[in-house]
Amino acid sequence: MKIISLIFLTLFLGRSCDNEQKIDIQSAVVEYTANTRGFYQKIVVQNQTISVYRDRKETALPINEKISEADWKELISLFQEIDLEGLQSLKAPSEKRYYDGAAIGNLKIDYKEKTYQTDGFDHGTPPLEIARFVTKITSLANDE
Repeated sequence: MKIISLIFLTLFLGRSCDNEQKIDIQSAVVEYTANTRGFYQKIVVQNQTISVYRDRKETALPINEKISEADWKELISLFQEIDLEGLQSLKAPSEKRYYDGAAIGNLKIDYKEKTYQTDGFDHGTPPLEIARFVTKITSLANDE
């Protein structure tokens, strides 16, 4: 009986530690911006809602839409793959933004009262480590 109790406790405690280590997108605010002189797009993902701003003006109203369950589950999965501490050091795979060949993209995540942010990268060509996540967010914004 002691052995069964010990095994049960070990499994229970081990599983709760795994859950704490996973990043929870539910408590995060994800903001993706892409801009250049003639183009602006800001996408905010929070609480299974996506808000898309297409105007730089602070008075501009966003287009809000609820994210479907399937898309939300995919976002959760992709979000958990991101190394928040490493966002700042990601290297852009291309440099078209330096000569107006692409809009400047930027990913910012507010999570547990801390802000994690990438350096600028070419919109449409994010760093490989966050490419799937950024592509999913931008595809959700373009579906509207």
